[in-house]
Amino acid sequence: KQWYQTQSTEEDQFRIISMQKGGDVKGVFARLVDGIQEVGKSVKAECGKEFMLDEKYGYVHSCPTNLGTGMRASVHIDLPGWTKEGVDKLKARCEQLSLQPRGTRGESGGQTGHTYDISNKHRLGYSEVQLVQTMIDGV
Repeated sequence: KQWYQTQSTEEDQFRIISMQKGGDVKGVFARLVDGIQEVGKSVKAECGKEFMLDEKYGYVHSCPTNLGTGMRASVHIDLPGWTKEGVDKLKARCEQLSLQPRGTRGESGGQTGHTYDISNKHRLGYSEVQLVQTMIDGV
């Protein structure tokens, strides 16, 4: 199962999401790129405006933590060994790998069982490809 979704009035005012079960990260990323391009064309056709992109800082967002690409590449993965070790040890290991663990209910929704959402920690100063590769390498 795969899907593409947009959300408006989120913390970034607009969020574009590409998801898929399984391990085809390249396919998910390609669908995301296509979706961003199509949404951009639609916005430009409707109102003549484009996404705000700064050459140095990347895409301009209302949420400062997402300045840059604003991209969070993540996977939901079962980590029963890390659940046994404790969340603090998992967080420390993720920090070493420039990743961040979250519960599967979002950043403030908590964690259930031994499935975690693992994503790139940084957004600013890296390309989208670098951020996806960081997540792949760490996982």
